[in-house]
Amino acid sequence: MELYENMRCEPVGMLALREPVALPITATVKDAIQAMREKKLGCAIIVDENRIPLGMFTESELTRLLSEESLVWDEPVTRYLTRDWPAVTITDPISAVLDALETKNIRFLIVVDDQGKVVGLTGQKGLMEYVAEHFLQQVSVQRIGGNPYPVEREGA
Repeated sequence: MELYENMRCEPVGMLALREPVALPITATVKDAIQAMREKKLGCAIIVDENRIPLGMFTESELTRLLSEESLVWDEPVTRYLTRDWPAVTITDPISAVLDALETKNIRFLIVVDDQGKVVGLTGQKGLMEYVAEHFLQQVSVQRIGGNPYPVEREGA
């Protein structure tokens, strides 16, 4: 099968999902920033007691806050959520991820189960890892900060 056909047939659950930063409604901006730094993610999802997503706080919103507001650290993060947060279900086709990334110009997507509960996070990185798996010989994947060259010389 071709890559795009696979993406139309295989569910989002086939992607390597990231454990999201899921915070309660009582979280502050500072809580969100600390959790995002610890998990090295660019967004936090605010959830209710049943893990139903209520909104997303992103690093782009943080950048906006830092340029416009002065003291927001102890403010409730719910004041700064993206309410129209992008999501896919774990059973949606992978092509839905690509479509959402393109049409909404975003980096992250919340992945929910059939009851609407958060089960993971995906986005540009998850999609690129999926594509790389389909082209193992053609694509060389390297972690940020890694060495692109062999440590030891090959041959004579």
